[in-house]
Amino acid sequence: MYKSIIRPILFQFDPEKVHHFTFKLIRFLNNLGLGGLFKSLYKVNDKRLEQEVFGLKFPNPVGLAAGFDKDAKLYKELSNLGFGFIEIGTVTPKPQPGNPKKRLFRLQSDSAIINRMGFNNGGVEEAVERLKKNTNVLIGGNIGKNKVTANDEAVTDYVICFEALFDYVDYFVVNVSSPNTPNLRALQDKEPLTRLLQTLQNKNDLQSKRKPILLKIAPDLTDEQLLDIIEIVSETKIDGVIATNTTINRDGLVSENKAEMGGLSGKPLTHRSTEVIRFLSEKSNKAFPIIGVGGIHSVNDALEKLEAGASLIQLYTGFIYEGPQLIKDINKAILRQEHSV
Repeated sequence: MYKSIIRPILFQFDPEKVHHFTFKLIRFLNNLGLGGLFKSLYKVNDKRLEQEVFGLKFPNPVGLAAGFDKDAKLYKELSNLGFGFIEIGTVTPKPQPGNPKKRLFRLQSDSAIINRMGFNNGGVEEAVERLKKNTNVLIGGNIGKNKVTANDEAVTDYVICFEALFDYVDYFVVNVSSPNTPNLRALQDKEPLTRLLQTLQNKNDLQSKRKPILLKIAPDLTDEQLLDIIEIVSETKIDGVIATNTTINRDGLVSENKAEMGGLSGKPLTHRSTEVIRFLSEKSNKAFPIIGVGGIHSVNDALEKLEAGASLIQLYTGFIYEGPQLIKDINKAILRQEHSV
């Protein structure tokens, strides 16, 4: 129904306006009491799907990637669609509007999206107020820096978000890999990244019970840079990596919006993100968990990432193109795999 009826209608309109409309519609339907119906349609309740990763118990391994519910407005309702965990953000210390519109583009012929949103969000304190109402959804907090904050002062922004969110999220994701904040990706260089992660770990160690910290990396890193990432994870003892964020590569695209600036997500990223997962897993001897994200539009895409070394996976663009049935189909396929072993 989603792909045959709902998606063709939604795709007639501006993608950012559709995003906000869809949020209002999902909330409205849940307020009508249809949350239970969504759960019955899409949620797969089976203990065999539970995954214990970096000390947390995930009800199933399929999560929603950051960027969809930036301000923690809809995490409960989205979990009713079958996600095992929801990652909010990227949040920054202060509210910011992001980049000028138009900044979100569909590439339908490529089953992809280009965005240059620019960390638009209401600020970390606004997200905290919403997360205080959470009772049972496993939440990741994706944190970043404000656009006006210089890179040599970026650590302070990440610390502010870390401390504000600490009591309200289950794990943290350090985002230094978005292409839409000027110079942000320079923080992936070895020296500044090590300093940033070590500072957060020092703050983490002061807590009575520490929270897992993950690093989200770009798919555009070279093998040498990926080896640096493995070394940094080992040195700072963070808990894992999310591979990968959006790409700036445009090879092979055919859609008319292919020249738009921003990060590309969707099917064109499927192969590269899986390559990165496999490289990190093999070269590190599976030393740390990996959350695989990037171009998951089918059950096979998901299983390939898990086989490449991912412990968990996340959807974003695939969720927009394929709908919530994809979440259920992946979980069912994982169960069939387990049954056949």
